Amino acid sequence: MTDTTNIDELINQRLEALLPQKLEALLQAREEAKTPSLAIIATKGTLDWGYPPFILASTAAALGWDVTIFFTFYGLQLVKKDISDLKVSPLGNPGMPMKMPFGPDWFKSMNWNIPNIVQGNVPGFESLATALMQQTIKNNGVASLTELRELSQEAGVKFSVCQMTVELFGFDHKDFIDGMEYVGAASFLPVAQVADVTLFI
Repeated sequence: MTDTTNIDELINQRLEALLPQKLEALLQAREEAKTPSLAIIATKGTLDWGYPPFILASTAAALGWDVTIFFTFYGLQLVKKDISDLKVSPLGNPGMPMKMPFGPDWFKSMNWNIPNIVQGNVPGFESLATALMQQTIKNNGVASLTELRELSQEAGVKFSVCQMTVELFGFDHKDFIDGMEYVGAASFLPVAQVADVTLFI
C-alpha cells in the first residue's frame, strides 16, 4: 500500500511540474497559429475621412489579418459606385491647417489657419479645400480612394453595409459597388466582439 501511495504521489508531483509547462506551450502555439482580426466601423463619408478605414483595412489584410469594415450612416458614401464627388470640409476642424500643394517651398510650408467665419461664409471654400486636398494627394503619390477600396477588396477585406441606413437614406443596392454584404447591427456585433482590434472611424 505504501509503495502504491508513493508511486501515486510521485506521479502527481511529476504531473504538477509538467502540466503547467505543457499547457503554456499549447496556449502559446494556439496563439501563434491564430489569425488576428480587425473590425472597423466607418461612419464618415468625406474625402479625408475615407482614407483611414481603407488604409488600415488594406494594410491589415496584407499582413494576413481577417478584416471587416461595417459602413453605416455617412460611411455609405465610401462604397457608392461613384465617389469622385467626395469633398473635404475644413469647417470646424481645428486639426486641419491648410497647406498649399503648389508654389515655392517657403509658401508650401506655411500653415494657413483660416478662421471658421471665413470658411463658412466664402462661397466655394469647400470646393477649394477639396481641390487643394486632391492636389496634395496627387503630389505625394498617394493612391486614390477608389484604388484603396479596390485594393482592400482584392486583399479579401469583407465589406458590410448597414441595411437600416440604406433604407433610412433611401438608397438602393444598385447604388453601391459589387461585393457588399447588407446586414444589420446584430450581424456585425458578433464580428466586433471577437475581433482582436475594433475601431470606430
